[in-house]
Amino acid sequence: MTELTIAMPKGRIFMEACKILENAGFQLPDDMEETRKLMIAIPEENIRFILAKPMDVPVYVEHGVADIGIAGKDVLLEQQRTVHELLDLKISTCYIASAGLPNTTMNEVAPRIATKYPHIATKYYKEIGEQVEIIELNGSIELAPMIGLADRIVDIVSTGRTLKENGLVEYEHIADVSSRLIANPVSYRLKSVRIQEMVSRLRKCVQ
Repeated sequence: MTELTIAMPKGRIFMEACKILENAGFQLPDDMEETRKLMIAIPEENIRFILAKPMDVPVYVEHGVADIGIAGKDVLLEQQRTVHELLDLKISTCYIASAGLPNTTMNEVAPRIATKYPHIATKYYKEIGEQVEIIELNGSIELAPMIGLADRIVDIVSTGRTLKENGLVEYEHIADVSSRLIANPVSYRLKSVRIQEMVSRLRKCVQ
């Protein structure tokens, strides 16, 4: 059986992905979700996992150090990596939206958008004909409108609780997000039978 190397994101997506793999009949170690190892070999399944930060998964897959991976649609939209998107796993669902202080309009001269998704934000505002200045932040995006750094933020929304607690409201729904199974184009060609078999098994378990 051909060995598959799978890049998996750490955190909540990892736990949800493990459950869907187990539901598909893959034998995973009992302590899989608690491990601190960065590489896990499962000889019985001829699978090797690489555990990475969510933003790094598509990088590993694009460069071929992982044959396949599980990545959020937000990361795929932002990075535009050369990978094949094989299956929507419909886990870790959320969406990307713009938000700001209530009852405020964007500055007409040079509206500023704070985000950790500069590509997604630029593309969205270009498509609706708005010329904006993008301010790239890596965390606590909600602060930007509160301290006058930006007119709006573009960020992931799960329950909306964080926005509400910081006195912000949603303005525009930009894109739906869920976790996707992706493949390296060369691996997909050379290991197509094994990868397609995995896709088939996972597809039956997708809610």
